[in-house]
Amino acid sequence: MIPTELQHDGQTVTLKRSLRYRDLILYGIILIQPTAPMPVFGVIYQESRGHVVMAILFALIAMLFTAYSYGRMARAYPKGGSAFTYVGEELHPALGYMTGWCMAMDYILNPLICTIWSSKAAINFIPEVPYILWVLFFAGLFTILNLRGVETSARINSAVAAGLGIVIILFVVAAVRYIFHLHTSSFAFYTNPVYDRSTFSAHSVFRGTSIAVLTYIGFDGISTLSDEAHDPSRTIPRAIILTCLITGVLASIEVYLAQLVWPRGVAFPDLDTAYVAIARRAGGPFLFALMNGALLIATIGSGMASQLGAARLLFAMGQDGALPRRFFGSLNPIRRIPQNNVLLIGAIVLAGSLAMSYQLGTELLNYGALLAFMGVNVASAVLAYRAHRTAGTNPFFPIVLSLSGFVVCFFLWLNLGATARWAGTVWATLGIALWLLRRQQMKGRTQLRTRS
Repeated sequence: MIPTELQHDGQTVTLKRSLRYRDLILYGIILIQPTAPMPVFGVIYQESRGHVVMAILFALIAMLFTAYSYGRMARAYPKGGSAFTYVGEELHPALGYMTGWCMAMDYILNPLICTIWSSKAAINFIPEVPYILWVLFFAGLFTILNLRGVETSARINSAVAAGLGIVIILFVVAAVRYIFHLHTSSFAFYTNPVYDRSTFSAHSVFRGTSIAVLTYIGFDGISTLSDEAHDPSRTIPRAIILTCLITGVLASIEVYLAQLVWPRGVAFPDLDTAYVAIARRAGGPFLFALMNGALLIATIGSGMASQLGAARLLFAMGQDGALPRRFFGSLNPIRRIPQNNVLLIGAIVLAGSLAMSYQLGTELLNYGALLAFMGVNVASAVLAYRAHRTAGTNPFFPIVLSLSGFVVCFFLWLNLGATARWAGTVWATLGIALWLLRRQQMKGRTQLRTRS
């Protein structure tokens, strides 16, 4: 856990409580990115058989239940925390460890899918360079910059988010103008993006919804700001829920207009960068280049940050003894970064980007995220029951909402692809094996100390 208090000149120095309610919401939107559904649009479109809006809205329902649970846990544990903190404290340290282990998979997969998408977007600009060379370039770029200790500042992230907001506005204007010039008065034309009877399949929609969860990944990061927020027990829960709502509404508008612009049934030039092809149709080469470039810059920033975040998480697990300390718990003495972890993740990103598709990487990321969300929902229900036992509060409403979140997330988890569930289960099994090995080692050390 990151320390929130330091000693300086004999006095305790704590983080400054300077973040207001609107600051927390802005932070959450920047963390998620206002263009979140654009990179994964083509995959959702294919899996949901054209019902992207419905998939986004169903995913919003699941995330609102989970956001409620996160808010309750943030109120109960006002110190900056996360899913593994809540699950470990409320349920059991072993379950908290497994939640953290699944989160580690998410951290590692994020730079991987960013590398895949960046490579596809770069091909849109320079198609003469083959995909494998772009993968080598971006995987190397993320690794080299992180080895040099280069980090994007909050000011840069805010500027990127503002730039993406402008790009979204330009797309909306171009899309509305394009749709207006189609001169169609068919009611079905405007309702098909939401519901098309000819292609609707409940299984396909739920399959797309399990992928659309990626649109909301990151809202839980608001809970880590409890030590810097005014009245965190009140503002943190509200900010988490409102951030999910804003993201869902914005994402629904983006994908709805995109489906109106692109002719139904026509294949995309490239599934992973489908949205930039839609931008070309709506606004011509200029909007295509602007959209492709803006998303590429945002994805590069996300890939860099997530790789360093994954390296730091592995470092924390190495320091804690959950992973071999000599390798994972070491720092570069000059730049003070977990160099071994950065290099290891860079190698995984390079190999994974060449071996798997963007869709598989996305589903694997959601595998870990949905498991963590399920854990938080159960922890929230247990918290409500415990509050009822100790303080006599009515637990019915919070327990129903929390367990509803668990059921919905579990259902979406079941709708992930078989390959993703198989690979994710292998990762979870490896985590269990490491935890058992660690317990055995600690037990052996205890016995040696007792004998001596």
